[in-house]
Amino acid sequence: MNKFKNFIFDVDGVFTDGSFYYTDEGKVMKKFGDADNDALSFLKEKLHVEMITGDKRGFPISKKRIHEDMGYPISLVSTFQRIDWIKERFDLNETIYMGDGIYDPLVFSKVGYSIAPNNAFYNTKKYANYITNSRGGEGAVAEAVIHVIENIFKEPFDILELKFNNGSGNWDKK
Repeated sequence: MNKFKNFIFDVDGVFTDGSFYYTDEGKVMKKFGDADNDALSFLKEKLHVEMITGDKRGFPISKKRIHEDMGYPISLVSTFQRIDWIKERFDLNETIYMGDGIYDPLVFSKVGYSIAPNNAFYNTKKYANYITNSRGGEGAVAEAVIHVIENIFKEPFDILELKFNNGSGNWDKK
C-alpha cells in the first residue's frame, strides 16, 4: 500500500531552468517548461500537490505561473525553514519532495522520498532517491510525475490508455 499523500515541489530549477533574467529594473522573468502542468493533472486524484520557492524577488513571477495560471498553492519559504514548514502541514514520511539546490539534501534527508532534476547541483543528486533524465524547466516535473505513478503507485503509465475525465492542465473536459 502506498504511504505517500503529498508532493512538494521547489519551483526554481525544477519548474524552471534555474535562470533569473535581470535588467537594471531588477528580476523580470523566469523560463518555465511546457509539459509540467499537463503532467501534474495525472496526480490530481492521487496526491496533494503544492509548490514552494525561496526566491523573494521573483515570487510575483512564480505566483503568476504556479497559482494564477496553473491553480496550485505556492508559498514563499526559506530553504532553511522548509523542513519545519513541511512538518507543520504534512507528515514528512508521507511526503515526496523535488528540489535541485545546494541545500535541498537537508530536506531530502527528512522526507519519505526525494527527486532531483538532472541539472540539480551535483552534490544534491547524491542524496536523491531518483534523478530525472530531464533538466529543470525541460520536462523534469513531467518525468517525476510518471516515475511516481509507475514506481510509487505501481501503476502502468501508458499515455494512449489515459482517461481524461477532468481534462488536463489548463483544459477542463466539457
